[in-house]
Amino acid sequence: MDLGISGRTAIICASSKGLGRGCAQALAEAGCTVVINGRDAATLEATASQIRASTGATVLTVVADVSTRAGQDALLAAAPEPDILINNNGGPPPKPFRDVSREALLEGVVQNMATPLELIQRVVDGMIARRFGRIVNITSASVLTPLTGLDVSSAARAGLTAFLAGVAREVAHANVTINNVLPGSFDTDRLKSGLTKMAAIKGMSVEEMAKARRSDVPAGRFGEADEFGKLCAFLASSHAGYITGQNVLIDGGAFRGSF
Repeated sequence: MDLGISGRTAIICASSKGLGRGCAQALAEAGCTVVINGRDAATLEATASQIRASTGATVLTVVADVSTRAGQDALLAAAPEPDILINNNGGPPPKPFRDVSREALLEGVVQNMATPLELIQRVVDGMIARRFGRIVNITSASVLTPLTGLDVSSAARAGLTAFLAGVAREVAHANVTINNVLPGSFDTDRLKSGLTKMAAIKGMSVEEMAKARRSDVPAGRFGEADEFGKLCAFLASSHAGYITGQNVLIDGGAFRGSF
């Protein structure tokens, strides 16, 4: 399918690896100029080289922490008028809720709620003026169903979801959409790190923890970043203009719900 976004410019936050990289790859395949971002220059440039080689797309790199004003400035200097914004950022590591300090709570809100909101504030008016904009926020399945130890991340991402529910309706008239994609368990470095920490909390081996997590997924496996990226690219496409304010769950059926 031609997604109708060839020639568009996309900013993908935290995209040197994992789900962000999957989104960058899919958008590059769709013909977008992509701005990818990470904090490790070597990893970021390796990813950019691989995406360029496999797609022929223009790939710009920005080494920055997107949770800082300077990092956001650097992203927007590389792409002052983005058509597509993919918000993504690492969440706090798993921790028993009794051990969560005020500082850790506030940091989680900065990373997973304030940062994407700040970026949206800076790009949305330009999208409205150009009558095209696609904003996709990578949140988490934990917004819908609790995951032990991820209370701070879940709360901040749920706050982002609630904040943007009204905003999405305010900007829809201008062909600007805002949607959230809620990943379950995907085979990424973040999943491996989380499994290691949760195994320690529960007194299990990492292998036992991974087996237990997979057993909770009806699909019988962890997701792949490439399939996540293709969903993200569709929501960013010209065909998705009538989809806005939605939470799209991609978790292999792990969330048990009829609605």
